[in-house]
Amino acid sequence: MKKKKIFAIVGPTASGKTAVSVKIAARLNAEIVSADSIQIYHGMDIGSAKPTFEEMCGVKHHMIDIVDIDDDYNVALFRKQAGECIDDIIARGKLPLICGGTGLYVNSLVYPLNFSSAEPSFERRSELAEIETNAPGTLHLMLNEFDPQTAARLHPNDTKRIIRAIEVYESTGETMSSCGGDFINERNAEIEYQPIIAGITMDRAKLYSRIEHRVDVMMQNGFLNEVKQILNAGFDRSIPALQGLGYKQLIMHLSGECTLDEAVELIKRDTRRFAKRQISWFKRDKRIRWFDADSLVGEELTDSIFEYFVSESNYGRC
Repeated sequence: MKKKKIFAIVGPTASGKTAVSVKIAARLNAEIVSADSIQIYHGMDIGSAKPTFEEMCGVKHHMIDIVDIDDDYNVALFRKQAGECIDDIIARGKLPLICGGTGLYVNSLVYPLNFSSAEPSFERRSELAEIETNAPGTLHLMLNEFDPQTAARLHPNDTKRIIRAIEVYESTGETMSSCGGDFINERNAEIEYQPIIAGITMDRAKLYSRIEHRVDVMMQNGFLNEVKQILNAGFDRSIPALQGLGYKQLIMHLSGECTLDEAVELIKRDTRRFAKRQISWFKRDKRIRWFDADSLVGEELTDSIFEYFVSESNYGRC
C-alpha cells in the first residue's frame, strides 16, 4: 500500500522555521501541524513564540492551544492527536507540513516509536519527585542503572521524563528505550508515513544572536506580564508546562530568587544551550536534508526547500 507523504521542517529555535513553513504551506496547499511541546498550552503564547493570527497568513495550524496549562500531557498523546490531524488533512486533499523543534514530538511522527501503555501512578510520581527534591540527581542515577540509553539522552534536570521512564520500567519491566526510544530504528519497523524532512541551519554565532534578540523582543511584548497572569490564575510553578524555557526563569524572578536582568540572561543562556541540544538531536537523522540559511538569502531558502519537497514527493501539481 502506498504510504502517505508528510513533510517536515525542523531545526533549532529561532532559525526561522515558522516563517518559512507558512510560505511553503501556501505553495503546497498544505496545513501545518505544530510539533512544539509548549505551544500546545492555552495562555502560553509569548514565551513559546506561538505564531500570531497575522503570522499564520491564512494557513491553518493544528496542535496549538489544545490543552490547559495544568493538563497532564505526553508524547504518546501528541502522536495520537497529531496523527489524527494528519489523516484528516490528507482526507481533505491537502498536504500535512510538520513544523517544530521538539525533537521527541517530531520523531513520534517520523519514526515507528512504540509508546508504553503503562498507566501513570500519581502517588509514585509524588514519591519520586520528593526523592529528587531532597537529593537532586538521584533519579538520573537510578535510571542509569537499568536504562543507560534513556539516561544518556535525558538531561539530569529533566525530572518529568526521568520519572516517566522509571514509571514505565517499574510497571511493565520494559525500559523506555525498548518501547519508545529507538530513534535509529534498529528493529527496522515500518512507519505508516513517508516523511520528507528539511532542516534549517546557520552559523552558530548568528543563531545565538537571533536567540538573544528574540528574547529581548519577547520581553518588550509583555512576556513578564504573561507569566504573572499565569501565576495569578493559581497555577503552581512546579507543573511541567511551567518548566519551559523562559517561564521557569521569570518565575524565579517573581519569586525573589533573582533580578529581572539575571532572569533574562538565564533565559538567553539556557535557550542557547537548548538550541545546541536541538542541533545534536536532529543531526542524528540522516534523512534530513539541510539548508544553510546563511548562503540562501531572502526567498532563496524558501524556494530551495519548496523545490526539494516537490522533487522528493513526485507531486507534479505542486
